[in-house]
Amino acid sequence: MLAYAETMSDVKGRFRRSLSRWASSADLEAKELRSDTERAGCCAIADAVDREYVQLQGSLHTVTLRPRGGVPALEAELYDGSGVITVIWLGRRRIAGIEPGRHVRVEGRIGVQDTTRVMYNPRYELRG
Repeated sequence: MLAYAETMSDVKGRFRRSLSRWASSADLEAKELRSDTERAGCCAIADAVDREYVQLQGSLHTVTLRPRGGVPALEAELYDGSGVITVIWLGRRRIAGIEPGRHVRVEGRIGVQDTTRVMYNPRYELRG
């Protein structure tokens, strides 16, 4: 019984260390994205005002094809280290280069739909 308790203790310790490393890398990624946004002269998602025309920059976390009212719509979650916004291109099934992990700059007007901040059909620029 003592050997089992020691083994579980080792497993929990390794789990905590790996979880801590993962959290540290996520914090580092957020910090780098915020820094890149400032250097590019873009607005942070958290600071962007609804119904205003803004330029945002960040990393795409998810890209999904989700029809809206019978029309194809490509949806992507843009993350800049300060917040997330859903970017939606209506009438598009696919856009070359728009994929998870890609860094992009978008510009357009922010709206709110069902408590989710969205930007429809933004201009976009693929970044390195």
